[in-house]
Amino acid sequence: MLRYIVRRLAQLVVVLLILSLLLFFWLRLLPGGPDSAICGERCTPEQRTALRSAMGLDQPIWTQYLKYLGRIVQGDFGTSGFVEPGVPALEVFWHRLPATIELTIAALIFALVLAIPLGYFAARRKGSLLDSTGVVVSLLGVAVPVFFLAYLLKFVFAVKLHWLPDSGRQGDINATRVTGFFVLDGLITREWDAAWDALKHLILPAIALGFIPFAVIFRITRGSVIDVQNEDYVRTAESKGLTTSVIRRRHILRNAMLPVVTVTGLQVGALLAGAVLTETVFAYPGLGQATQIAFQNRDYAMLQILVLASAVTYMLVNLVVDLSYALIDPRIRTR
Repeated sequence: MLRYIVRRLAQLVVVLLILSLLLFFWLRLLPGGPDSAICGERCTPEQRTALRSAMGLDQPIWTQYLKYLGRIVQGDFGTSGFVEPGVPALEVFWHRLPATIELTIAALIFALVLAIPLGYFAARRKGSLLDSTGVVVSLLGVAVPVFFLAYLLKFVFAVKLHWLPDSGRQGDINATRVTGFFVLDGLITREWDAAWDALKHLILPAIALGFIPFAVIFRITRGSVIDVQNEDYVRTAESKGLTTSVIRRRHILRNAMLPVVTVTGLQVGALLAGAVLTETVFAYPGLGQATQIAFQNRDYAMLQILVLASAVTYMLVNLVVDLSYALIDPRIRTR
C-alpha cells in the first residue's frame, strides 16, 4: 500500500511540473503579456523596457521558467492588480478560499443527500413514476447550463418571492470571524442569527452549483444498483434466507457505491469549474468570482495561483478516490 501511495504522489509531482510549464508559456502567449497588463496602455516604451527588465522578461526563456518555479515554491505569485489591487495574490487566495470551500461542501451535500437515496429507490422501483420522474429531472439537470439555473433560481426565490438573499455571503451583520467559514463561525460563537443568515445566502448558490452533480450521481447510483441487484451473489444471499435489510445493506448498496465514489470525486472538479459561473451570478466573493475578474482584466498574478490551485485540488481529490479504491480492492494496488 505504501508503495502504491508513493507511486501516485510521484505521478502527482510530474503532472504539476508539466502543468507549471504549460501555465508559464500560456500566460506569456496571452495578448499583451504580463508587462502590458501591469504597465497599461499609456506606458511609454522606456517604462515598458524598464518593467520588462525588472520582471526578468528580457532574459532567456528557460532562465525565466526556472526563476518562475523558484517563486512558486516560495509562494510568491506576485501582487493582484484587479481582484484585490495591491494585495499579494497568495493572500487573496487564502482570503477567498473558505468561501468557495463552504459553497462546494454545501453543493456536494445537496447533491449526495438527494441523489443517492433517490437513485437507490428509483432502481428498486424501475419503471415506476418515481423512476421516470427521477430520470427526467436528471436529464434536465445535465442539460440546463449552470448560469441559466442560477439566474432562474435568483429571479424566482430572491427577486419575486423574496424568500432568500440574491447575492453575497452574509447580510449587514456584525459577526465574529474565526475560521472564515461564515456558517461555522456563527455556530462556534453561538451567533445564531449570523449562522442562519450565512446559511440562507448559501442555499441558492449551492442548489445551482450542485444540480448537475446531483443529476450525474443519481444516474450512476440508479444504474449501479440495477446492475448489482441482478448479480448472482445477490440471488445467492436471497436463497440463503437473509433478511431484505441485510441484502440491501451488505450486498447491494455496498457494491453499488464503488462507481458512485469515483463519480463523486470527479464531480468535485466539476464543482470548481461551475463555481466560476455561480459565484459570478450571485456576487459570491470566492475563488470562482476571483477567476472571472482575473480573466476579464488579465490579472496574471491571480491567474497563476488560481489555475494551479484548481489543478492541484482536482488531482488530490482523484488521488483520494484512487486510494480509497485501493483500500477497498487490493487488486488495484498492483496495477
